Amino acid sequence: MTMNFAELAPYFSDEAKAIEFIESLMWPDGAVCPHCEGRERLSRIKANPEKRVRHGLWKCGPCRKQFTVKIGTIFEGSNIPMTKWLMAIYMMCTAKKGVSASQIERSLGISYKAAWFLCHRIREAMKRDPMRGLLGGDGGIVEIDETYVGGKARNNRHKNKKTAGQKAIVMTLIDREGEARTFMVPNTKKATLQTIARPVVSGSAHIVTDEHLGYHGIDKHFASHHTVDHSKTYVRALIFHTNFAESYHSLLKRAIIGTHHHVSQKHLPRYLREREFHWNLRSASDGERTVEAIKGAAGKRLMYQKPV
Repeated sequence: MTMNFAELAPYFSDEAKAIEFIESLMWPDGAVCPHCEGRERLSRIKANPEKRVRHGLWKCGPCRKQFTVKIGTIFEGSNIPMTKWLMAIYMMCTAKKGVSASQIERSLGISYKAAWFLCHRIREAMKRDPMRGLLGGDGGIVEIDETYVGGKARNNRHKNKKTAGQKAIVMTLIDREGEARTFMVPNTKKATLQTIARPVVSGSAHIVTDEHLGYHGIDKHFASHHTVDHSKTYVRALIFHTNFAESYHSLLKRAIIGTHHHVSQKHLPRYLREREFHWNLRSASDGERTVEAIKGAAGKRLMYQKPV
């Protein structure tokens, strides 16, 4: 689907059209009752503002319950119109370095708190199954590298600089012919790095890293292990380099420094999922990324606070 902004514009201004567009993506084979999972005797209730009947309301004949396409998705429990949800999703899927909550606040005319929570729910929809496939299958090349994310020590304004405001360690694994996986790790020890890499990389893969000691001995679990000494060169024998991983880290840092300015370690994993989403769908059109994010909203519910 190569829908651009002009083609999606009608859905941004009409609530009924926006809901029907979401329904067509979430229910490709027709409406489904989320209460009894029934498909028969489902009827759409006509919207009526005077009687407070909202758009997109359905009723199931067998279980006699009402429902909408929002139930069981990131949209559930939200009073934000679907037109604004669509605009926010499109903005986050088209901006290469991300969109700040302040930008969403100004563009949609909602509060900052609502915009911040909306952005995190969209990032939850961008999250994909980490075990959907191994990297480096059929003898592919997988680059592994790690980096530190965070501000400079001299800019740290926390009272306790030893325990607060410290940089986070991010480990990235990139299949040159496939996808990327990014993890926030507690340290760069050998046991930590290799324990994370083994379950997500195929045993037939060829690993390329820098000279970090944490990767020594990793060839025991994979087809081969090649290193690049960055103190001497960045590319060895034309194919041995970690340029893809370093490019990924550059985009990640540009997004955090240039767009978000500050990201806490508590919420960093969701920002990493957003970067993964953009990298893995870098060849897709803006419309295709938007559709993938909407489809990913199913079965995910992110609440502002855990229910008690």
